Amino acid sequence: MTTIDSNKNICTLINVFTVEPAKQKELFDSLVEASEKVMSKMQGYISANIHMGDDGKTVTNYAQWASVEDYQKVLAAPEVKEHLKTAAGLAIEFRPVTYGTIWTDGSND
Repeated sequence: MTTIDSNKNICTLINVFTVEPAKQKELFDSLVEASEKVMSKMQGYISANIHMGDDGKTVTNYAQWASVEDYQKVLAAPEVKEHLKTAAGLAIEFRPVTYGTIWTDGSND
């Protein structure tokens, strides 16, 4: 389950993909499949949330890993590389960036 907590030292990946509108749903489905069948089985996996942009041109993967090291190890796994290749082939461009949570506002809790 996704947790946003500045007291937890986890790695958050936000990967924004730009796609042709005709490929948005295909990329979304591909990322969901990769998350369910491959990523969720990898060491350090916490959660993934796949979003389709209302603009019809973007898909965003918001994923959490126990550490940056766990995430980096995942990128080297052959089964992960195959899914990444598929996603890259559907996208015009993509920009994966890892983050640490520094601050959250829980005033709406």
